[in-house]
Amino acid sequence: MPYSYTNAKGSVYYLHGRTTTLKNGNPQTIYFFSKEVGEGALDAVPAGRAVAESKNGLPILKRAE
Repeated sequence: MPYSYTNAKGSVYYLHGRTTTLKNGNPQTIYFFSKEVGEGALDAVPAGRAVAESKNGLPILKRAE
């Protein structure tokens, strides 16, 4: 079951991750939230990260403090 987050407005978002290759050849994982479950949906928040909500209600991942 994909990780879901419900914001203050009541909208549900699902966490996704995608690994891309940078111009210098190094791989980097990009995390993002989507309203629909798609390819790359994650079951949990990655270690060292925490979910926060932006001013306009969109969920974002931040480094855990």
